[in-house]
Amino acid sequence: MDTDYKSRTQKKNEDQALQRLGEQLVALPFGQLKTMELPDELLTAIEFTRKIRSHGARRRQIQHIGVLMRHIDPQPIENALDRIRTGNLRK
Repeated sequence: MDTDYKSRTQKKNEDQALQRLGEQLVALPFGQLKTMELPDELLTAIEFTRKIRSHGARRRQIQHIGVLMRHIDPQPIENALDRIRTGNLRK
């Protein structure tokens, strides 16, 4: 039995969680994003998303950010967002 098996629903839920995390990143000021040490490609996608006004195009760009985030560990980003929310900006 393959222990790494994930159902289609599990994969979708994980992708949606990464998209929600990406939406939170888009809402942050650029200075706080720089302190997170995100990959350049992800930073570029976030900056591009901020310029988009069309709802559909913005949704697709958020999906793209979710795809980019599949290739990195989201835990440090979640920890940084928690520190920002609690007001503790130190590492």
